[in-house]
Amino acid sequence: MPYFYFDRTYFLVLIGAVICMIASAMVKSTFKRYSRCNSLSGMTGEQVAMRVLHAAGIYDVTVRHVPGNLTDHYNPANKTVNLSDVVCFGKSVASAGVAAHECGHAIQHAHGYVPLKLRTAFLPVAQFGSAFAWPVILVGFFINSRSSAVIINIGILMFSFAVIFQLLTLPVEFNASRRAMELLRSQGILGDQELGYTGKVLRAAALTYVASAAAAILQLLRVIILFGGRSSDD
Repeated sequence: MPYFYFDRTYFLVLIGAVICMIASAMVKSTFKRYSRCNSLSGMTGEQVAMRVLHAAGIYDVTVRHVPGNLTDHYNPANKTVNLSDVVCFGKSVASAGVAAHECGHAIQHAHGYVPLKLRTAFLPVAQFGSAFAWPVILVGFFINSRSSAVIINIGILMFSFAVIFQLLTLPVEFNASRRAMELLRSQGILGDQELGYTGKVLRAAALTYVASAAAAILQLLRVIILFGGRSSDD
């Protein structure tokens, strides 16, 4: 079967992988560069997070340290801002930016930010689609019946759920960074020049989400090219 050997559509996957690698390298190098630039306030990422949360009127979110490198995240299930080693204890403009960004998600959660609610609600659907899309497509591909096209199209639809989730992630991440920059400025945590450095870190981080969305779209396009035509011919 030609579908199991190298074909031109693999270039779509390759392009997506290259985009993601470039974006990942950019965020790592940008963070590393500005992690050497300590803020004039001398605040650690943990202190920045607490300051930002309290400034936003949020007192029921816990800031805690988690091991790893750039493993920072906000967990809405237990209302925790989780900061990695270099962010939690670091005093750089990069650490301040990442800490404030994760607090931005906590603020979104507290205020019922609609894109965040949509992304959270869609997560189980995206996980289900990612897990079962290929098995469904392959079942439709191998069976020789009139329902083959319908099964393949269902698989392609399930595959698209992951793409939708990636697209829903973009406004959530951009908004969290915007909130972070505003609070870092309004609370006097960073000066104008420092904010410029922090903005570069957050923009580089945002590119990773754009890259992931682009890669997901390219993978979906490949699936449609490989199987969409077959399903319409059956």
